[in-house]
Amino acid sequence: ATELCVHPPPPCAHFLPCRFNALQPHEERLDMTFFVGGPIWAMEWCPTPEGSMAPQYVAISCNQGMDDRHSLVGLHTGPALLQLWELGPIQQDTGSATKPGLAYAIATSHGCIWDMKFCPSGAWEFPATRRKSFQMSRLGLLAVAFSDGKVLLYSLPHAQDLHAYRRAQVTDGPSPRHAICKVQCVATLQVGSIQAGSPSECGQCFSLAWMPTKPHHQLAAGFYDGTVALWNLSSKSLLQRIRQPNGSLKLYPFHCLLAHDHAVRNIQWCKSNSNFIVTAGNDRKIKFWDLRRLHEPINSIKRFLSTEIAWLLPYSGITVAQDNCYASFGLCGIHYLDAGYLGFRAYFVAPRKGTVWSISGSDWLNSIAAGDATGELVAAMMPDLSVNPHNVKRPSERRFPIYKADLLPCGPVGTDARTGASEKPLAEGRTYSESVARNYIHFQDTDLRSFKGFLRRKSRKQPLVPEVKEGDSLGRLQLEAVHKVRFSPNLDCHTWLVSGGQSGIVRVHCLRALASPPSRKLLLECQAQFSAMFQAEGQEDGPVGNPAGVYAAVS
Repeated sequence: ATELCVHPPPPCAHFLPCRFNALQPHEERLDMTFFVGGPIWAMEWCPTPEGSMAPQYVAISCNQGMDDRHSLVGLHTGPALLQLWELGPIQQDTGSATKPGLAYAIATSHGCIWDMKFCPSGAWEFPATRRKSFQMSRLGLLAVAFSDGKVLLYSLPHAQDLHAYRRAQVTDGPSPRHAICKVQCVATLQVGSIQAGSPSECGQCFSLAWMPTKPHHQLAAGFYDGTVALWNLSSKSLLQRIRQPNGSLKLYPFHCLLAHDHAVRNIQWCKSNSNFIVTAGNDRKIKFWDLRRLHEPINSIKRFLSTEIAWLLPYSGITVAQDNCYASFGLCGIHYLDAGYLGFRAYFVAPRKGTVWSISGSDWLNSIAAGDATGELVAAMMPDLSVNPHNVKRPSERRFPIYKADLLPCGPVGTDARTGASEKPLAEGRTYSESVARNYIHFQDTDLRSFKGFLRRKSRKQPLVPEVKEGDSLGRLQLEAVHKVRFSPNLDCHTWLVSGGQSGIVRVHCLRALASPPSRKLLLECQAQFSAMFQAEGQEDGPVGNPAGVYAAVS
């Protein structure tokens, strides 16, 4: 294990975070660390074509202040910053030679961002695509859920094209260090209809899901009052598609259903059959739906309060992360629930001591990763879930820690009068300033370059503080909590995992031990196919973009 201290007491300071600052990648483990400026609640990888060897990007949204709190009731507007970070041309077992950097950011005024999703495929364009002078090649199409009840679609350009455009516009002085732009969205997705279109009727939008199968023309969103809305992005109907005076589109849903009695926390689409979706709400229910018959759910399961769900490609069930407020003792953690097709009971994937805020699955690795309120990020390799998983032997050997973040006090080490053992006081601080002044974050990373002898390795060195549960720290700011975890969906870097939380520190890890010879062979084949395809296109005239790729970027 390798250790990293953030906000440590001088003179042993290792890393004092500054907004948009980043560390150099680790020479051996290749992991990266950077600071975005606030608690992270939305994060997503930008999809790239298989075998493109293109630079990888991550879209991140964080709170404006470290102590900001957002109410779930009613609609809220205000400034927010959507950040796009470039990680470099990372591959499944190789990293980047340079540290990550902020490619550019988008300033918005629609309130905080609760969720964001990229179009799964087809939106990425080759950076050398020839366009008109006022157009730029597209990096991706991003849907963003805001606290004012709206869903906005942004067409994001490649960073190098945007910087070239800015240099051409700024002629009387040096360009700013960071490119922060206010842009016009491609489309606004709103509930209601032409005659009665008001975003206030459903409340804030908390979750998004893009249809995973081509042509990705449908988008689902969950709202505060339990409504799930479905939009057809390619609709030509005059009742669902309106051209705005500024040139953008306003789209209304083709179907709405009251899926839950309270807010919809998460939506996932079945990747093998787009007729099925699953929703999780604050009413503690998980419901499976057939979009061809929405008058009632296929299956409804009432369990714990679910925070996030992941639906892996080959299985007829979901992996669920949960809040521990309703969980029985010993049952808090990550569970796999069958949709009802196979009929076996819930499978306990991994126990957790605190609330699991986020979970992410990788179809390439058949694995899931989860981050919780205690600051621990763990991963687990799933068994064959097409048969009853309760016959799996030694399930604990299928899971492994990625890193553990501990909030440790800066005070001196004391001595227990009864045992004589050294001990430290518990971390304190109700606000960010108090917590930073009294504590520091201690990261312990697991070396995941190989699993050779992994079970015989010595356990990670435990911190000097005694083991505590989540309930013991309810009176302080949980600066070590992990809020978002995302596996890379791209084949080129499918072993990479990004995570972030309350501290505003984003960590990107390479799970090289999970890379396999078949995946390396598949990647080489995709790289040869991609090179041949674009080499053939390069001999012809380059494509000319459509008006949807126009960007009105204003610094």
